[in-house]
Amino acid sequence: MYQRIRPLLFRADPESIHGWTLTALRCSGRVGPVRWMLRRMFCWPDPRLRTRAFGLGFENPIGLAAGYDKDARALWGLACLGFGHLEVGTVTRFPQAGNPKPRIFRLPDDEALVNRMGFPNQGAEAMHRRLMRRRPPGVRIGVNIGKGKDTPLEDAADDYLELLRTFDGLADYIAVNVSSPNTLGLRRLQARDHLERLLQALVAERPHLSQSPPVPLLVKVAPDLTEAELEDAVGAIVDAGVDGIIATNTTLARDGLLSPSQTETGGLSGRPLRERSLACVRAIVRLTEARLPVVAAGGIAGPEDARRALDAGAATCRR
Repeated sequence: MYQRIRPLLFRADPESIHGWTLTALRCSGRVGPVRWMLRRMFCWPDPRLRTRAFGLGFENPIGLAAGYDKDARALWGLACLGFGHLEVGTVTRFPQAGNPKPRIFRLPDDEALVNRMGFPNQGAEAMHRRLMRRRPPGVRIGVNIGKGKDTPLEDAADDYLELLRTFDGLADYIAVNVSSPNTLGLRRLQARDHLERLLQALVAERPHLSQSPPVPLLVKVAPDLTEAELEDAVGAIVDAGVDGIIATNTTLARDGLLSPSQTETGGLSGRPLRERSLACVRAIVRLTEARLPVVAAGGIAGPEDARRALDAGAATCRR
């Protein structure tokens, strides 16, 4: 069905299509018979697919990455599509509009997108209200948190700490986004000294919160780190006692692209990110000796891509 309607969708602005599909899923999730039909089409529970990582059980290892449902508006509809977890956000402490439009660009010849969204979202308070409502069963909910555009880098920890407090008891896990290329200066938080201070503050805060055991913390890293930079970042993550790593965010690389929109600034996702993401997963598994769960993100378009990510070491951990 998608192959038939794709040419029509590709005639419209990509951000508009994003909004329309999200609205359709939000509306579908409100109607019991529609949810039942979607589950019949897309949900095929299989005990062999059950996965355990960072102290949580998942019905299957396939999740929806942050960036699609930034404000947790369509959880009930998305939960009918067979995912084992849904990661909402990136959410910031206060509402923000993000970067000027246009800010999403299709690269059809490369099966890719470039985006420079800049964390547009309705803010933590709005997402908190939605997550306080009854949640869909059978799917884990992660909340991806980020620094506000106007927050100075030296005050970034204040944003992340307040977001951790806000979503304690509501999120099954929290993903700390320090790797988006679309917020000025954000990726500097991956440097070891910045990252150590931030993660130590977050880990120290968890025992003072209500959730028991403490909410798992994951860190999302960029695919563009050098070997030494990745080793430093992983060292800071391990030393802080964080529960897992998401590899990876979008890339600034443009190697071998064909589409004219490759010249647009922003983060590249899709097929060209796949090998970079897999290489990062393998490197993290090696650096941690498989003692820290890794969530693979980037370039996963079908079952074979998912299998390659699992074979690279995603979601495996020896303790």
